[in-house]
Amino acid sequence: MSANGAVWRRVRSRFRAFPERLAACEAEAGAYGRCVQASTAPGGRLSKDLCAREFEALRSCFVAAAKKSLKGGS
Repeated sequence: MSANGAVWRRVRSRFRAFPERLAACEAEAGAYGRCVQASTAPGGRLSKDLCAREFEALRSCFVAAAKKSLKGGS
């Protein structure tokens, strides 16, 4: 199998794991979504770094979930 095939297998594997990782970060994803929604509501103004704290919490959760799944945890 070509190296390109191996790359696509890894990519597909990561995409398949995404819903599980998202579920593990439900609270953080909700907080980030609420922040963005409030910022884009009528009268709101979405600007760079407005939801940075919520995004960083979500990113950190995803990283932790990814590390856990790579180690064989659930």
